[in-house]
Amino acid sequence: MLHDVDDSQQTSEVFQMSTKNSIQPLIELHDVVKVYSTAAGEFNALKGINMQVGASEFVGIVGKSGAGKSTLLNMITGVDHLTSGEVIVNSNGSSVSIHKLSEDEVALWRGQTLGVVFQSFQLLPMLTLVENITLPMDLCGTFNPKHSRERALELLRLVEIEEHADKLPAYISGGQQQRVAIARALANDPPILIADEPTGSLDSVTADHIFEVFEHLVTDQGKTIVMVTHDESLTPRFTRSLGIADGEVANHAIGTEGTPPLQVLTGTRPSMQHEPVRKRWMK
Repeated sequence: MLHDVDDSQQTSEVFQMSTKNSIQPLIELHDVVKVYSTAAGEFNALKGINMQVGASEFVGIVGKSGAGKSTLLNMITGVDHLTSGEVIVNSNGSSVSIHKLSEDEVALWRGQTLGVVFQSFQLLPMLTLVENITLPMDLCGTFNPKHSRERALELLRLVEIEEHADKLPAYISGGQQQRVAIARALANDPPILIADEPTGSLDSVTADHIFEVFEHLVTDQGKTIVMVTHDESLTPRFTRSLGIADGEVANHAIGTEGTPPLQVLTGTRPSMQHEPVRKRWMK
């Protein structure tokens, strides 16, 4: 009988270990340090950042200009080299230590895994809107070229700008250009979106509409979004907000009460405190 109890306990322990191991963060940063060499000496842009992001989270990183927000995003995307530490992304059935990849490997990985949205849109001015979206698909070879235009139009329809598909970026507004930039970021159907002050150059009404697009992508499509902003008024709309100052993540989460910082959210996500995403964003 005692042997049976031991077997039962062992089975329970194995199950608990299996359950624990199955709860894996999508993005992990371990002791990430970034030091820039300047004429005035070394500048510590990031000072040992440790954080995790779970799947389908909408994480806001809030801080003033020069706090290290964009540098942190560059570490996650692999655009810039870290000084020390490690960034791991667990997606598509594999675990990748980004900064151990070669330049070519990280470029291919980035194209398949991340979508990046910039404050200044970064649309190619000589290409039409639909061509701006098909370009990353053609570069990565994710979709058949015959189907890439069809998918690009579908994404433009998602952000409600399909009627302008064959226009050049110069002939649409800033808010419309940002919608195109979001559609382009979704071109290869990445699980993660990285947004660097995406509403920073937009008026409040347009910015709100762009934020609704992000909310839709999280709640209805299960995307994971990491967004940096200087605007603390946006914190209630994130599922989790972290403060960053002088290259260090704050010791407490801001905006969403009761949400622990630097942890993967594995239970029910906090509800958005604004109106539900409008039906117009639904497929």
